[in-house]
Amino acid sequence: MGSRPYRRRLAWGAAALLAAGVAVPAAAFASDAGGSSDAPALSAGHGPKKAKNVILLIGDGMGDSEITLARDYTEGAAGRLNMDKFPLTGAYTTYSVDKDGKPDYVTDSAASGTGWATGRKTVNGRISKSPGTDKAMPTILELAQKNGLATGSVTTAELTDATPAVLASHATDRSCQGPADMKACPSDTVAKGGPGSIAEQSVNHKVDVLLGGGKARFDQKITEGAFAGQTVTQQAQKLGYQIVTDDKGLKAAKPGKPVLGLFADGNVPVEWTGKAAAQGGTEPQRCVTNNPERKAGTPELADQTRKALQLLEAKQKGAGSKKGFFLQVEGASIDKRDHAADPCGQIGETAALDRAVKVARAYAAEHPDTLVVTTADHGHTSQIVPLEATPPGLSSTLVTNEGRQLKVNYSTNTPGKSQEHTGTEVRIAAQGPLAERVLGVTDQTELFTTIRTALALR
Repeated sequence: MGSRPYRRRLAWGAAALLAAGVAVPAAAFASDAGGSSDAPALSAGHGPKKAKNVILLIGDGMGDSEITLARDYTEGAAGRLNMDKFPLTGAYTTYSVDKDGKPDYVTDSAASGTGWATGRKTVNGRISKSPGTDKAMPTILELAQKNGLATGSVTTAELTDATPAVLASHATDRSCQGPADMKACPSDTVAKGGPGSIAEQSVNHKVDVLLGGGKARFDQKITEGAFAGQTVTQQAQKLGYQIVTDDKGLKAAKPGKPVLGLFADGNVPVEWTGKAAAQGGTEPQRCVTNNPERKAGTPELADQTRKALQLLEAKQKGAGSKKGFFLQVEGASIDKRDHAADPCGQIGETAALDRAVKVARAYAAEHPDTLVVTTADHGHTSQIVPLEATPPGLSSTLVTNEGRQLKVNYSTNTPGKSQEHTGTEVRIAAQGPLAERVLGVTDQTELFTTIRTALALR
């Protein structure tokens, strides 16, 4: 009994500090169960209770090590990235499950994305379908559409890759990206009464803005159903999509009709290059901040985010709707370059996502009824180690913008093999309505509930 007045004072004091703009340690609000039991009290004086819009920014594989590496290299050890400036920060767990619902401690992007997209865990490799019964589970994007919100998905990967796929498709296996890729998903084929490939489902969902790579998937021919003999791109055109393939086309896209942006045949080439990590390390290197494989006219992630926000907002205004939008933005190749033990590619993609975070936060500054969340889907392999360390795996020494040397190590797999995800918890940070729900240690699936509650989706 003696602890109750203290807990009330703690909750009241925390709310007052937040209202005053004072940072409060997240640990002060964590319950014994590891959640955020005092979170409702924190909402006092912290903006509106309901969000009109939600912007979710995902750094694929962007654990704390990846964030720290990008910060140290670009801003300096005492500097701060845009994603470091959110007022409320917590952590969430990322594990997946097996077909019986038992924990699989290291998730892939399909299962982790399914977690926040549906509020339920699934097996690695599955896209928004249940772990045991392989049944489609409603996604946050589908609920947003059902409730009259505009929707968008932006990525630096193929639009059919796991993270964007979890929003607007349901597939037994993440590999079933185009009509020619359905081997692992026989029951999902149109011939079997299924919804078709991830590419087909994405455009059938009439998502208002789809921007990313994967043109080759959309150029595959459909073999079954109403659009048989046509490519998925042609299907999209028939459904009213504006098709854009470069920065000029994106700038010219008009609201009122959905937009499909396909900026690369596969994943969008990364912004930075450099020498990959090697056994025994590398000579100290500076990253090259341009990539000759990235063709002229490829829009940056921040520019895609800015245009997506303009299109989604204009669509709702043009329709006379008072409802807002849901937008997901993914920095996908943080993960892909981490797998390849490529520190420069990885840092450049983290910096690119950070610029998109800046765009999102600037939009929210003018629209305080916008919830902005930045997080990752899982941890990854890179670790900053002492310069004198001699890691058994791959390592590279970088010369940071502060003129200091930094060694990064990749040792989650045998050299020559793809580096691996890790099972660590990852950061989640937020601002806006119900942002306090990210405090403490939560689970990935609770992000679904936060967004659904903030947007009052039924």
